[in-house]
Amino acid sequence: YITNNLRYSMSREVLLTRTEQFSAAHRLFVRDLSDEENFKIFDKCSWENGHGHNYKVEVRVKGKVDEQTGMVIDIGILKREIQSVIEQVDHKFLDKDVPFFADKPSTVENICIFFWQQLESRLPGGVKMNKVKVHETDKNVAAYKG
Repeated sequence: YITNNLRYSMSREVLLTRTEQFSAAHRLFVRDLSDEENFKIFDKCSWENGHGHNYKVEVRVKGKVDEQTGMVIDIGILKREIQSVIEQVDHKFLDKDVPFFADKPSTVENICIFFWQQLESRLPGGVKMNKVKVHETDKNVAAYKG
């Protein structure tokens, strides 16, 4: 009876979320707009010297539970891959230091997309991205599902 239940549960897809943090500065602005137009859109977040946040990023993956390990993915592998992306943004000025943001605003929405694009090809077979959620502040949160 127990063996049948175990096999049944392992044939199901499970969602697994890993949460990490990083700190970064950015300036919200659109290069093709004037400072005045940017200020109308982004207010003080468009100031030339930028501002910073302590971001929280949640990466959710999905996959079947491995019968031998009981896991969707080795959490150490997931942590290592997320950390490799965080190294690209941690303590950086996103608009100046991260090529992804050279031609697009460094909004929390675009930060979600950046993490997704960086991570989706790094996951082992059978494990897929499900959602990236970035907390810019306690009140500003974005999620991307591909």
